[in-house]
Amino acid sequence: MGHIIGPYGVYGWIKVNPYTEYIDGLMEYPLWWLAKDNKDWQIVHVVAGRMNGNILNAKLKEYSDRTQALKLQGMQIAIPRDQLPDLSENGKDGYYWSDLIGTEVLNLKGEELGKVVGLFETGANDVLRIRNANQDKEEILIPFVEQFIIKVDLKHSRITVDWGIDY
Repeated sequence: MGHIIGPYGVYGWIKVNPYTEYIDGLMEYPLWWLAKDNKDWQIVHVVAGRMNGNILNAKLKEYSDRTQALKLQGMQIAIPRDQLPDLSENGKDGYYWSDLIGTEVLNLKGEELGKVVGLFETGANDVLRIRNANQDKEEILIPFVEQFIIKVDLKHSRITVDWGIDY
C-alpha cells in the first residue's frame, strides 16, 4: 500500500510514499502493518495524517520522536486484504497491484513476455514491470493502459498485451 520514506519533523511523524489511487487513501485505515522484506510484520495505530504534495505525512501512536521514526525508514506498509474493498473480477473497479504481481504476460501472438514482478506509477498511468521469460533482457516496461493491455484474466493469472517481444 506504500512505503515509509523517513521521518518528518521531530515529533515522530513519518513521510509515506503511498501506492494508493489517492494520496490520502491510506488514512481510511486506522491500523497499518509495517515490515522490511516481508518479515516480522508489526501493527501500528495511525492517529493523524495529512497530504503534503504527493507525499502523505502520518503520525503513529507508537512513535513519539524523530529518532524512533527514523527506524521505520524503508518499511513497507500493508493493509490486511479483508479490510480492503472488494473489486469486481472483470476489472471494472480496477485491480490491486498485489493481484497482478506474478501473473504471466503474453502478447497477441501468444509469445510469453514474462511475469509481472511489480508496478510503478508515473503520474499519467501505472506501468507493469515484467521480468523477461528468457532473461535476455533486464525488464520489460508496459504502460497499464487500454491501448496495450488487452485482457487481464486473474482467474488464470494471465495478462494479454499488444506488445512485441522485441520492443
